Amino acid sequence: MLGSPTRFGNMAAPLKHFLDGTGSLWLSGALSGKPAGVFTSTQTLHGGQETTLISMMLPLLHHGMYLVGLPYTERALSETKSGGTPYGASHVGSGANAPVLTDAEKQLAQALGRRVAALAVRLSG
Repeated sequence: MLGSPTRFGNMAAPLKHFLDGTGSLWLSGALSGKPAGVFTSTQTLHGGQETTLISMMLPLLHHGMYLVGLPYTERALSETKSGGTPYGASHVGSGANAPVLTDAEKQLAQALGRRVAALAVRLSG
């Protein structure tokens, strides 16, 4: 699982720097075939959640990882008025209860974690 706050619709620079340093893992194929999921938080509802999640996915795809998203069978994805996308879990940090995840955000974050864990179990068997 890889997470980052959103910075101008992209992952934060320190995470990008970290990922840029994973060339030896890419060369050896160490992460190929491993499960992965991404999550983010933005200050505003339209603050770039989806583009941030996609920006984090790209290096993981280059590593050959299996990306897990959130399907619309997760009912909270269709009901959320805050965070949550098919690309991964997210949180909107503005508003009166900003530090607190909404019920939908919490359900989607837990669903993503369960999905990544279930794939890890299947791949290890």
